This record gives sequence, C-alpha cells and structure tokens, in this order.
Amino acid sequence: MKLSQFKFNLPADQVALYPHSSERTLNRADGTSQTFKITRRDEARLMILHRKSGTIEMFNKEVKGEPKEEDYIRFKDVFNYFDEGDTFVLNDTKVFPARLYGTKEKTDAKIEVFLLRELNQEMRLWDVLVEPARKIRIGNKLFFDESGSMVAEVIDNTTSRGRTLRFLYDCPHDEFKKELYALGEAPLPRYIIDNREKEAGEDFAHADADDLENFQTVFADKEGAVTAPGTNIHFSEQMMKMMEIKGIKKAFVTLHCGLGNFHEIEVEDLTKHKMDSEEMHITAEACKIVNETKLAGHHVCAVGASVVKATETAVGTDGLLKEYEGWTNKFIFPPYVFGLADSMLVNFYHPYSTLLMETAAFGGYDLVMEAYDKAVKAGYMFGCFGDAMLILND
Repeated sequence: MKLSQFKFNLPADQVALYPHSSERTLNRADGTSQTFKITRRDEARLMILHRKSGTIEMFNKEVKGEPKEEDYIRFKDVFNYFDEGDTFVLNDTKVFPARLYGTKEKTDAKIEVFLLRELNQEMRLWDVLVEPARKIRIGNKLFFDESGSMVAEVIDNTTSRGRTLRFLYDCPHDEFKKELYALGEAPLPRYIIDNREKEAGEDFAHADADDLENFQTVFADKEGAVTAPGTNIHFSEQMMKMMEIKGIKKAFVTLHCGLGNFHEIEVEDLTKHKMDSEEMHITAEACKIVNETKLAGHHVCAVGASVVKATETAVGTDGLLKEYEGWTNKFIFPPYVFGLADSMLVNFYHPYSTLLMETAAFGGYDLVMEAYDKAVKAGYMFGCFGDAMLILND
C-alpha cells in the first residue's frame, strides 16, 4: 500500500493531551456541592469493529436523536465481548523518566537529552537523543543539576540527533540510576508536550508527577520503554480485578516501546520503510497461557500495537506462540496475514502513523478507515491518551 492512503483530517482539538477524566459532584450535608474532575483511564470511549460482518458499534443502546456522552461504549465495557477462558495479551514494559533538561558547559545553552537505553552500567554509557543537536559535539560536557554533581560527557555521534554520553558520577549503579531518574520527566510524545499550555517564561510545557503515573500501565514491571504502550494504559486496577472475577486470563509479554512509531515516513511505497528495532521478551509462561487458550478454541485478544508486533514476531507456522529473547523491527501494514490473535484492542492514532497501518492490516483497510471517519465526526479523541477500538473476528 501507499503512504497517501493513510491520510485523513484530524482536528487539533481531537488529539488528547491528558488522560480521560470524568466530572464528579460531591453533595454535602449542608446542601452545598462541589464538582471536580478525576482521571478515569478506563472510561475512554470504545468503538467496536466486527471484521467479518463489516459493522461498527459505537453506542451501548439504540440512540434516538443526537447521542449523549453517556450513550457511548466505554473501555471498561470491553469484557462484555469476551467469556471465561479467553485471554488478553498485555505489554508489561515499564516507562522510565527519559526526558532530561541540561545546560551546555561555558555557554549555558539549554539542551534536551532524551535517554534511549543504557549501553554499559560500569562505564555509565547511555544512548541518547539531543536537541538542538547542532550545538552538541564530541567532548562537550552537559550539566543536569544546580550542584553540578550530575555531569555527562559526549563521547560519540551515532545519528544526526543521536549521541553517546558518559555520565561522570562516581557511586554505586543503583544510586546513580535513582539520581538520574529523579532529574527526568515522563517522556510524553512531542505532540502532547508541544501543544499543552506552558507556564510563563517557559519555551514549552513540562511533564509533572501526575504524568509519570498516568503514562504508565497499572501492571508495568520490566523497565525499558521510552514511550507508553498506549492502549494498555487504559486498564485500571478495577478492570484487572474484573478480568479475574470473569475468568478471563492474562498473559504478559514485554516489548520496550521506542520512538520509531513517531518517526515520519519519508517514502510513498511502504515496502521501503524501515522500522527501528525494539527489544522484546516472551516467556514460557506467556506461551503456555496463550497456546492453551488457542488450542481450547477460546479467543486471544492482543492489547495494543506493541503486543501485536511482539506476538507476530514470535508466532510459529503452527499458529502457536514461541519463547523469544531479542529484538524486532517488524513493520505490519496491509495486506498482512496474522498468525496468532483473533481480536485486537488499539487506540486511535494520527494520520500516516505506522500504528494506524497495523490497525488497518488487522481490521481491514476499508473498515478501519470508515471507523476513523466516524470517530472524527463523533469527536473521538486520538493519541496515546485518546479513545480506543476493539476489532473482533465476527
């Protein structure tokens, strides 16, 4: 397929800059009341696509006249479409505070440093991106706190924006990581940071402590992601308990989500696009749960594009999941024959996004693009904090 086939008009005000929140009213005994907002990650909208019949569900019941907000299906309603014995495959990667701000020695120029991965614990070597890159050369030193105790030296250029840093911090590794992360922020995507309201005197908005919690799944476990597995962050503690009560099983795989899905595709012919590699791990335990579910004839639901990428990397020709330790640069776009999951949960994504392309491959290009058109017209929210879609094979 061609890149231009994934163009659609997305209004700027339909890109979610914060997680879904709901208004609650507290009525006091003295007759007064107070209305406030609370974050409810599981109350985002959920659109249902039925792949074989080509039908789309948006509402919990028949709507007469203009639909109201309470008429829409919610993410927490997803279990209505599954039964005991079915399995959800989730991504248990853990996001770390990867975005730091420092200053360059002598000039005091402000520099953004985005941590990608640690290369060597003993030498404190990190693979990073820097902005503005033109100001950062080999041999430069960067300072990250007022005391000057956290300092890094640029020792190599890796890409146009990529650098290798050696942190000059003499202490046990655990203490170093703790101090480094204390200086960092939640690595929210640029489309969020650049469009949030900024404080007076600041060039851009900053993530805060709430963002570090909201940009993390409730089951995060294996550290290594520099962006969240978006669909997975909709799950709440209450939903995890509901799964247990209903007898729906959970299988955890790990794919450390990188920045490759945000890179602009520069070729019209999608077969010529190369994805960045991401580290992934699939255990024997996850394989056992998923494969027993498939062999028993129950449904396997892949939660998020990262899980689909991981399971399609590790599925065998027999349709069963295999153990895996390594990296994947799998790029899924239509047409593609899927080997494992029969249903998929995924967010709504930006035009030209590789995540949209993977969704279209799973749900069928025409049906998914029709769903996206309906979503835009109905005011659904897009992006990692946005609304979601469930694709069923019926």
